[in-house]
Amino acid sequence: MDGFWDFFWFVTVTFLFVAYLMVLFQIITDLFRDHQMSGWLKAIWIVFLFVVPFLSALIYLIVRNEGMTERSAAAFGQVKQAQDSYIREVAGQSPAQQIADAKALLDSGAITEPEFQAIKSKSLV
Repeated sequence: MDGFWDFFWFVTVTFLFVAYLMVLFQIITDLFRDHQMSGWLKAIWIVFLFVVPFLSALIYLIVRNEGMTERSAAAFGQVKQAQDSYIREVAGQSPAQQIADAKALLDSGAITEPEFQAIKSKSLV
């Protein structure tokens, strides 16, 4: 690169390209989360996203914004609920049960001896 402006435009274009890819993947994820839309309509949206990328992404974000937000919030809620139930399950275990589970993992080779000792010391605290 010859100068500052070449570097500046390179960084700007790279940033915009990465931002577009993030939007594209968010749209494709939302398409597969939407169970009310038919498969043919999803295929048409995906074709348009690759044929006329910026225009179709902009139209999708304007037209399907509210549903996209609801599906994203629902997916986040499911992940949070699963995480909370897992934390309650693990936190509800006695230290002896946690150590026994860790010992089973050690015996199966899933964890190493130092990892087992770390789990054991955390359980006993």
